[in-house]
Amino acid sequence: MSNPNPVSGSPDKEPATEAELAGTGRADRGATMTSPKQPAPGPRPTLGRLFLDNLWAANTVTVTVLALVLAMLVGAVLIIVSDPDVLATYGYITARPTDALNASWTVVSEAYANLFKGAVFDPEASGFTAAMSPISETLTYTAPLVFTGLSVALAFRGGLFNIGAQGQATMGVILAAVAGFALPLPPVVHLVVALIAGAAGGAVWGFIPGILKARTGAHEVINTIMLNYVAVYFLSWIIVQNGVQNPDRADAISRPVDSSAALPRLLGDNLRVHAGILLAVLATWAIAWLLNRSTLGFELRAVGANPDAARTAGISVTKTYVLVMVIAGMLAGLGGSQMVLGSTANALTPLVIAQIGFDGILVALLGRVKPWGVLLAALLFGALQAGGNRMQSYSGISLELVTVLQALIVIFIAAPALVKAIFQLRAARAARLQTSLAKGW
Repeated sequence: MSNPNPVSGSPDKEPATEAELAGTGRADRGATMTSPKQPAPGPRPTLGRLFLDNLWAANTVTVTVLALVLAMLVGAVLIIVSDPDVLATYGYITARPTDALNASWTVVSEAYANLFKGAVFDPEASGFTAAMSPISETLTYTAPLVFTGLSVALAFRGGLFNIGAQGQATMGVILAAVAGFALPLPPVVHLVVALIAGAAGGAVWGFIPGILKARTGAHEVINTIMLNYVAVYFLSWIIVQNGVQNPDRADAISRPVDSSAALPRLLGDNLRVHAGILLAVLATWAIAWLLNRSTLGFELRAVGANPDAARTAGISVTKTYVLVMVIAGMLAGLGGSQMVLGSTANALTPLVIAQIGFDGILVALLGRVKPWGVLLAALLFGALQAGGNRMQSYSGISLELVTVLQALIVIFIAAPALVKAIFQLRAARAARLQTSLAKGW
């Protein structure tokens, strides 16, 4: 019979190691070990500590915010470089460095202050109209971007890359405008019919690449890009046709949309924001419900994740592809209809649709192809567009700089590893946060 181990107190066991003894809180190797004790709870972490740990945990929200910060910093450098007066102060920076620093701060702060005043609020504004004008402009630019962003995001969740939001919005604006001035209908009915016409135009333009993808395997990127060109040239052709072109004008512009088909303005006739923003919020909620709560949404996400596995599970990949592109086209068509039924314009022109379809791709990427994220991203882009107009007028900064800011934001968002490397974010920080929470709570 073997003798019990003098340290462990049990037979046939090796002596405890230093690490084991440390884990039990015993420093004396000769002491008899008992059942392990739970570590004493550490001090409860403060709210400030939790905030900092959460801030530096490398999550999606943190990376998005830091991407915005980086874009603004790079934009500040571009503002300084584009101002010859400020650059002149850097010629003698070694003699008087404060001149260069003060001039740089002045031009950058003034530019971004005007960006804020044009997009959110102007403290110096007097009167309701002047005070609400920045928000009105931001929401006016935001409304169509929500629809085109949702169009791209929905298709992406279904495994398709919808580059054709521009063409689908173009077809939507054409049919919405024609219904808006060609059909003599009462006010509410006229607006509903015009919106349905715009959605139908986009749905048809989404159905074509959808059925080609489902039936023949034709790549949707190529098809949608080609259909963009078809839609643009069709818009240029139809504007100058009899019955569509404005008889009082010699240039390429259509008849104006009747007031009975116009979206009502929310804050009075002097402010451009209209009910389209309410439709955009409703569409965002509907797409979020569709993706997360409906059977079609489950099938859509399953096909987007793995079409072969979805097909094996009994899901019709063909039907799903077609439905996804039709719904995406409807959303883009509604976004296009905002351009003539809202307060942006009331007639067709070759540039009436602007770039809302291509901007929708950026909005979808910035929103992480999630419905509510798309809404917030569209709001940011709308604010940049509205504030950029004031920044150009008051600060003399080129409006193209706003486009550069948008591109920089998307670049940094699309490269989270770059943002994490610049700010030295570490996943270990998140692990330390979890450990502190487990001990403190």
